[in-house]
Amino acid sequence: MSYEIVFMLVNAVVIPAWLLLVLAPGWRTTRLVVHSGLYPIALGAVYTVCLIASIFFGQSAEGTGFDSIGAVSALFDHPNGVIVGWTHYLVFDLFVGAWMGRDARRLGLPHLSVVPCLIATFLFGPAGLLAYFLVRIVQGHGISLFDPGKTGTEQV
Repeated sequence: MSYEIVFMLVNAVVIPAWLLLVLAPGWRTTRLVVHSGLYPIALGAVYTVCLIASIFFGQSAEGTGFDSIGAVSALFDHPNGVIVGWTHYLVFDLFVGAWMGRDARRLGLPHLSVVPCLIATFLFGPAGLLAYFLVRIVQGHGISLFDPGKTGTEQV
């Protein structure tokens, strides 16, 4: 399978999850598919296979590593490295988006106020998370990640 096909597949796979978060946040299928470990496990497997291929099987540019900016840049000079990095973003952005969806429902935030944050997270990752925290602050929920009425020690 070509790198281009793998890249297109990992992109295509996340679209249904984001659509469910935006269009059907309370739907049973959204809970079963998006809020389960299905996406992180599936995309995490693709990430791991590509990372192993990069590290142990030469599917990377010369000089690839994590010890300097040049070595990290070299990772993205090979199509497999781009897939590794892009899949990393897709997995974590979707994980954050799913958390935002659950958190917003738990707090009773209006879904329409969360939709722009979800879209921004899909497109721009941390900027969407920042926007979500601003919505939380404006709605009077602050930035605490703990459930109301629980202390940090109960969460461990």
